[in-house]
Amino acid sequence: MAGVVIVGAGIAGVSTAYQLAVKRGLSDIVLVDPRPPLTLTSDKSTECFRNWWPSRPMVGLMNRSIDLIEELSDASGDSIGFSRRGYIYATADAANFERMRRDAHEISTFGAGEVRVHESVGGYEVEPPGPEDGVDILVGGDVVHAHHPWLSAETVGLIHARRAGWYSAQQAGAFMLDAAKDAGVTHLVDEVTGMDVVDNQITGVRLLSGEAIATSAVVNAAGPFADRVAAMAGLELPVFNELHVKVTYRDHLGVVPRSLGMFIWNDEQALDWSAEEREALQDEGRDDLLGIMPFSCHGRPEGGADSPYFVGLWEYSEDIREPEWPLPEDPLYAEVVMKGLTTMMPGLSVYLEGLPQSSIDGGYYTKTRENRPLIGPAGPAGFHVACAYGGFGVMVSSGAADLVARYLTNDDLPDYAPSFLLDRYEDPEYLAEIASVSKDSGQL
Repeated sequence: MAGVVIVGAGIAGVSTAYQLAVKRGLSDIVLVDPRPPLTLTSDKSTECFRNWWPSRPMVGLMNRSIDLIEELSDASGDSIGFSRRGYIYATADAANFERMRRDAHEISTFGAGEVRVHESVGGYEVEPPGPEDGVDILVGGDVVHAHHPWLSAETVGLIHARRAGWYSAQQAGAFMLDAAKDAGVTHLVDEVTGMDVVDNQITGVRLLSGEAIATSAVVNAAGPFADRVAAMAGLELPVFNELHVKVTYRDHLGVVPRSLGMFIWNDEQALDWSAEEREALQDEGRDDLLGIMPFSCHGRPEGGADSPYFVGLWEYSEDIREPEWPLPEDPLYAEVVMKGLTTMMPGLSVYLEGLPQSSIDGGYYTKTRENRPLIGPAGPAGFHVACAYGGFGVMVSSGAADLVARYLTNDDLPDYAPSFLLDRYEDPEYLAEIASVSKDSGQL
């Protein structure tokens, strides 16, 4: 008999086990996954966080999650490598910059912190002496380049979101899992293959090994397999899986400043291919690389102050599919991302004639249509979802685990809680609200 069975030992499931066993003292928690913990998609993440989101519920949830990540950093002696260098959104489009400024003032009203506008060089620090919240807006190329000379000369403004950064999901997950086991959590290397439901109440799960666990509470934290786990409980989730890839480059020439936060080019762009390259791409059926490419090509330094690595990402292809491994490969990904980053950081052009050593990995974003997670009770009594964290799993996992734990322990709920329940799709007003919202809302 288990008090709670958590399906999935990625960062979502491990965070939930930690919140239930370590933070709330619940016993008889069982964590089930056929794979080693934190190895399916959690270790493929960009590992970043931010409270800068275009909706009030997401800002509230992320603020709570970042609070808990900071607590985790303190509790672990910062073995998780916590950084708050922020996110830098830059643009060369004056009209886009005005939209970004308007959005910043709206996001500020959601609880993301104050807006500070800098129209002259003074008053802004790339690395302030202490943590700051809110956002700094740098207006005009002169102001931008006085502080960020690495940026394109075409840049007309940028937004530096401060309550943002990154940490090691692997180290954080390992710390939480060890603490959860010490608090009595049982970790089973096995696979949930079925669920027992009697009178609309979860009564147990069945495992591939042939074992069965009686329980009245299940948490579906199965990442890209969340829809399959939900189906075992007779529940259909409105989610899809999108391929997500990142590339790590060895910056042996030291182009990327080590003090940078996440850097994001917030404009669409067309890549500079030679005539011969364009012809070859057309012959290969890669017309997707020849026109206007999407915004949000981005990257960040990787590792400590002496590390020679940086990470680059660009979701220029919408590749929705059923999860499969090994991941399908795009042999041009490293080159395309480098070209995209060069638009923002011209110094990287030294690598266009010969790419530096690089490695590619990735996983799947499991998403809802409006790109908000599913958190809380759904379907038969005792069944809970902690999934659809597409593009923000590492940053939301602690806050979402806290929310699931509140439901399971009948604790007080924050005001943002209803916004992440599955039954929101039964609300006509909500459906009208999201009708015009991009499914990539807030995603990089």
